[in-house]
Amino acid sequence: MYQFAFEKLEVWNKSRDFTKFIYLKTKTFPDFEKFGLSSQIQRAAVSVCSNIAEGSSRFSLKDQKLFYQIAYSSLMETMNQLIISYDLGYVDDMFLTEIRERVLLISRLLNALRNSRDR
Repeated sequence: MYQFAFEKLEVWNKSRDFTKFIYLKTKTFPDFEKFGLSSQIQRAAVSVCSNIAEGSSRFSLKDQKLFYQIAYSSLMETMNQLIISYDLGYVDDMFLTEIRERVLLISRLLNALRNSRDR
């Protein structure tokens, strides 16, 4: 089966797994958060892998870097919202620790990808 360029990127695959993980966890949030924090976290997580995919399709290195920067910003937005979720008691210490590790790995991969476009 044919694979698009972004599907071959480790950072895209990690962010895709991250997004699935986020969706599964936010299903456990209170019902009144369905259209609030849950939805916002899900959109931010989807934005990470979406911007990686879109960036990989751009011909200009400047455009690629811009989309990878947006992906990084969405990753930080997701982390912020998960910290707030922790503050509200929707996630526990163990979950937040695992999320931090995933975010750190994805952020390093994203920075490496973005920096590789400086050549």
